[in-house]
Amino acid sequence: MSHRLFRPMSITRLVRFALLVIIAVLAALIALGTVTTSHAQTSPARGPVSAANDMPLADYLGLLQQLAPAAAEGAQVYLAAYRLQCGRRLTTAELRQAVSKEGGDPVLMGLIHATQEQDTTQRAQFIRQIRCTAGGTR
Repeated sequence: MSHRLFRPMSITRLVRFALLVIIAVLAALIALGTVTTSHAQTSPARGPVSAANDMPLADYLGLLQQLAPAAAEGAQVYLAAYRLQCGRRLTTAELRQAVSKEGGDPVLMGLIHATQEQDTTQRAQFIRQIRCTAGGTR
């Protein structure tokens, strides 16, 4: 009697699964950030966190790094490219919105995937697609 306990996944299915896990982790971080700011938690490095200031970006990225390193690396690429292209830094709230809106900003999700795959060509294409929001342009 032959049982097949392990069925190899295709690369496409594996990538889709990985992206779904990343999106789930990012959604959990968004929920955590909402709870953190509504209960006035403190950041050990920066003192109290108010709802107006949101969770410090370094703390958010640190949590993301612990839960989904590829997502954290992609988010850091997105943040750096946005700063260079738009002349200002994104806030934690803006990054959380980019993560959560309708399954995630396609540029951010693409950068996460391209960074994970170490695809510099695709990464450069996504960086060129970043659009500056109100608050500063270069």
